[in-house]
Amino acid sequence: MCERDLDALWSACERAVEWADWIELRLDCLEEIPDNFKEMTRPLILTFRPAEQGGYRELTREERQRFWSSKAPHGETVWWDIEGDLVHDLAPDWSRVIVSHHDFSGVPADLEQIYERLAHTPAAVIKIAVQANDILDCLLLFKILDRARSEEREIIAIAMGNAGIATRVLGPSRGSFLTYGALDDESATAPGQVNARKLRSLYHLDTIDAETMICGLVGLPVMHSVSPLIHNTAFVEAGVNGVYLPFEVLDAAQFFKRMVHPRTRELNWNLRGLSITAPHKQTVMECLDWIEPDAKEIGAVNTVVVEGERLLGYNTDAAGFIDPLLKRFTSLRDARVAIIGGGGAARAATWALQRQKAMVTLFARNVAKVQSLADLFGISCASLSEASFAGFDLVINTTPVGSGAHIDQSPVTRAQLSGSRCVYDLIYNPAQTLLLREAQEIGCETLGGLEMLVAQAGLQFELWTGRKFSHGFSRMNTDFMY
Repeated sequence: MCERDLDALWSACERAVEWADWIELRLDCLEEIPDNFKEMTRPLILTFRPAEQGGYRELTREERQRFWSSKAPHGETVWWDIEGDLVHDLAPDWSRVIVSHHDFSGVPADLEQIYERLAHTPAAVIKIAVQANDILDCLLLFKILDRARSEEREIIAIAMGNAGIATRVLGPSRGSFLTYGALDDESATAPGQVNARKLRSLYHLDTIDAETMICGLVGLPVMHSVSPLIHNTAFVEAGVNGVYLPFEVLDAAQFFKRMVHPRTRELNWNLRGLSITAPHKQTVMECLDWIEPDAKEIGAVNTVVVEGERLLGYNTDAAGFIDPLLKRFTSLRDARVAIIGGGGAARAATWALQRQKAMVTLFARNVAKVQSLADLFGISCASLSEASFAGFDLVINTTPVGSGAHIDQSPVTRAQLSGSRCVYDLIYNPAQTLLLREAQEIGCETLGGLEMLVAQAGLQFELWTGRKFSHGFSRMNTDFMY
């Protein structure tokens, strides 16, 4: 809890009780610190952190030392979180002390030595929180967790940032004393902090154990994805002990070597399957032991199954992409189709449409970049900036324009769409992109990307679990979607 005044702090605490086992009070946020605290139904952790360690005010060493020595509240359910540099200056009840180290720049080269220094203090619990700039940084935190468990030392190990989500969700099942969640998305007190409600209701934190099947989304970026909602809901409804996480990956080859492949990985975890999204759908193919013929033809893999000591690659994008179209149009034979883009999604869409005997043309801002794809499928490509889609039965956007940093943009103008019949945007977040709004305004039929996402996810679920994906997306808790 980080609030400026006491009334707001107590109000936040009352709301936090619904999801929290413990409540941490960031006293460095308060304008005025009280001499005592209300009695709470949850244990409290008190922090008084300086700005250089992630705090909300400038504090000298002397100010922090004076606070903990003479002003900090005590109590049987009150714990102190003290930075490591103060340990030798204080004499608290060490049975309720967390000694902590924070690094918001990255993972320090001497992380093992930092652990050893903290482990030699009398504090009941060690805390190490460092910034993860890549998914591989999580490896070091998991290794520290393993070491602490073998040495019977209580520890909290957190990799901050989007790349560190796995440590927040999987940490407790691997020996972490606790994990941190925000009250809501707007009140996070550290980079990558997931809100407590999502930890419990979306990621089912309390049910994760050593046997839990782990799946996840590999891409960059991934935090916008609703795939965790789809798959985690499916696991619960099917009675599968599984969790699905977002993995923000910079270097797919290194990630697969060090964290995924059973023959080379450095992490002992029950990894079963991965969804692959941009920009890794093609590069990941070099990391696999076997690829299904259809995925080879498409030239892109979006699904990986860990089977024994082998990695198997599939493409469920093509079937997921075509399913909503066939439900709407029954037949696509001889339909004139324009595809905007030339990445992995465009490959799958082109392949699927050709199977349906549609006539496909690729459009891109840089024609030279997609020419090899057009040649591969024996179709033509043209400049997007000069395109007119009048007379096309279907216009498909496979680019990210319309989401994320490009959320207020459209890949084409309203004038370019004039005269086309239907516009299909593979973006699902937001559900209504600028492209779809403008298409509707000029009388085009429209189709968003959520149906495709759910359809291809269902096929992934069946590959990973061997069970039928039978639930409806409408039953999911859409509060987590956008």
